[in-house]
Amino acid sequence: MMKAVRQHEFGGPEVLRYEDAAKPEIKGGDVRIRVHAVGLNPPDWYLREGYKTLPPQWRPQVRFPLILGTDISGAIEAVGDGVERFCAGDEVFSMVRFPSGLAGDSKAYAEYVSVPASEIAHKPSGIDHVHAAAAPMSLLTAWQFMIALGHDEQNPLQPQQHVPVPLEGRTVLVNGAAGGVGHFAVQIAKWKGARVIAVASGDHETFLRELGADEFVDYTKTPPEDVIRDVDLVLDTLGGPSTGRFLQTLKRGGALFPVFPLGFSGGEEAAAQGFTVSTTQVRSNGAQLEDVGRLLDDGTIRVWIDSEFPLHDAHKAHERAARGHIRGKIALTVHDGGRPLEGAF
Repeated sequence: MMKAVRQHEFGGPEVLRYEDAAKPEIKGGDVRIRVHAVGLNPPDWYLREGYKTLPPQWRPQVRFPLILGTDISGAIEAVGDGVERFCAGDEVFSMVRFPSGLAGDSKAYAEYVSVPASEIAHKPSGIDHVHAAAAPMSLLTAWQFMIALGHDEQNPLQPQQHVPVPLEGRTVLVNGAAGGVGHFAVQIAKWKGARVIAVASGDHETFLRELGADEFVDYTKTPPEDVIRDVDLVLDTLGGPSTGRFLQTLKRGGALFPVFPLGFSGGEEAAAQGFTVSTTQVRSNGAQLEDVGRLLDDGTIRVWIDSEFPLHDAHKAHERAARGHIRGKIALTVHDGGRPLEGAF
């Protein structure tokens, strides 16, 4: 047995219960990881609530009790048949079974998790488990939107595959720049030689300029679409119905990449104006994590931790997420110095 945070019904943070659960079995091709830290992401609270933002026909069927979460960092406890690249004791990090685990099959809010070996990478030695666990989904999202898709799965939201655009010498606007995906996107664009415009609330300006932003727009004072023009790429990490407002910031031939595209229906009109609107869904990819891990290791890309909570206080971490204005990522600590953290919900 192990400790895990499970829920037995949909609802708010109060449905998250710290309790005993069965330790996961290892299948062929999998490894079992003793989890040291977990990174939180929006799909965690979407699933906790029952995916209310998705059309009913898109909502995955779940079975209770379920365990939330995808992003982990820890040490391999055991390996399954056929695993050759990793062995017991290796420190690794992963985005577990996404999007295949949308129904709660990823099961990261736990002391142990079973993960396909193809979805793990060696943890960067230059950062600790908390920072490593906070990176996978957000960093892979920015990477797959901006650098390399990393798969050939059909995009269910558009007929064509998403294709990143060149960044060197271009102007890139990142909306929601202080959040999980946003603070990575700012750094990736700057690393690739772009001029970066960061859009966030005013208290994040110093933080984002330290990450490399060349220009900052406080959206609480000035709508960015009123003052910004001739942008080559907008990465809108918030997306939704309002993402179309950024079309007026683009130069002809520019691109708008909404991370959350639901509610926006102006793609054909944008194409007629010479703009590209494209999206994709992040997917687990151990090889890409190895690549970005090297950038985390040498400090080229940094992970900012908004706040940390022990596993048994996962409900408090979700309450923090619900307040919004997150700078970087929220993380859960699971093992401390090799010992499970004590406590109960």
